Amino acid sequence: MMYSQHRQNLLDIFSAALKSVHGRDRVRDAIKNDPITLPTHLIAIGKAAMAMAQGALDALDSNIVDGLVITKVAYAQELAQNFPWTTIEAGHPLPDKNSLVAGDALLAFVESIPKNHLVLLLLSGGASALVERLPAGVELDDWVKANQWLLASGLDIYSCNQVRKALSLIKGGRLAEVLYPRSVRCLAISDVKGDDLSVVGSGLVVPGSRRVKSAKLPPFLEALVSKAPPAPDLGAACFERIDAHVIANLGDAKQAAKRVAQGLGYDVIVHDAFVEGDAADAGTTLASVLLNESAGVLHLWGGETTVTLSKDPGRGGRSQHLGLAAAITLQGQPAVMLLAAGTDGSDGPGKDAGSLVDGETVKRGETVGLNALSCLQATDSGRFLEASGDLISTGPTGTNVMDMMIGLRFSSY
Repeated sequence: MMYSQHRQNLLDIFSAALKSVHGRDRVRDAIKNDPITLPTHLIAIGKAAMAMAQGALDALDSNIVDGLVITKVAYAQELAQNFPWTTIEAGHPLPDKNSLVAGDALLAFVESIPKNHLVLLLLSGGASALVERLPAGVELDDWVKANQWLLASGLDIYSCNQVRKALSLIKGGRLAEVLYPRSVRCLAISDVKGDDLSVVGSGLVVPGSRRVKSAKLPPFLEALVSKAPPAPDLGAACFERIDAHVIANLGDAKQAAKRVAQGLGYDVIVHDAFVEGDAADAGTTLASVLLNESAGVLHLWGGETTVTLSKDPGRGGRSQHLGLAAAITLQGQPAVMLLAAGTDGSDGPGKDAGSLVDGETVKRGETVGLNALSCLQATDSGRFLEASGDLISTGPTGTNVMDMMIGLRFSSY
């Protein structure tokens, strides 16, 4: 099999993984398997909100009384023109003023719902930035500054969301208080390790600790966190009416990728270990695994790494950073390739989903005068990977189950 065919196969395998956890299909199937008969008010929040809302509409049609959809800027374009409900686009990964507009709209929407009606809450990754109601004394500029620090800090999503809960009047289970006594069915696409619903979207309707335990915060952020109001107790009555389920996760995507890869003739190893920690270290490790593997074996990993940004970061995200680090390790080995991409179609603040690198990536990028190691150290991996022709762009995918890595060593071109 030629190099170009292997490369296309990896892209096809990734696409199949995305399709298997698409929000529209997963929500529609979940509702059909557990039918809803009560008048229903829909709330969808996250990067997959539009797709998930469409799945609810497919399943429930006129049984949905009204709805509110909150998603990332440019993620509503595909469906918004024909959508029957209010749609708000807000900032991600950095929140913006529309995130606060969305928070106000969310609380007003909840107050309008009769207390004997059902609320269908559809959650996906990104909700932490997309919607907010801030405590007294915390302003938008404070919140944006806090998120800027978190994104550059190298902290994992659990630690980041613990801080976000402490700066919120709706996260950490506080939205459940507002919704009570209404019954709530929450269907979530998990973008967190272990499918912990108290972390997805910073736990809007699920109880969880709001204490910031492990993070060493700068003084300005410590001062903001100190203004946090108390969270509802784990046994609070508001949680008794919450019925929450994960309907799609990273494991589902990996298994779909495995089936397609086997159908293409590859031997497949699915790695259960969660890929986390520093993205560059992870890229080096995965590349080393591939270099020590027999030809024809395809490896599947998943997880969510972190990047500590340089003082003046360039273009890229964690999957691009991981990919460039892998490419540096793979250089001179043309029969090895590694795909690393975000399943939401957005790796970092840009529009690229990730990268597909090989043993000649470094050579291709350096022919135009760039230095791979310098770009990696400057957190400017996207610029190098654009020059080498190794960026992946998918656009909004309708899902978000963290990041996937697909690696292959093959026998020849």
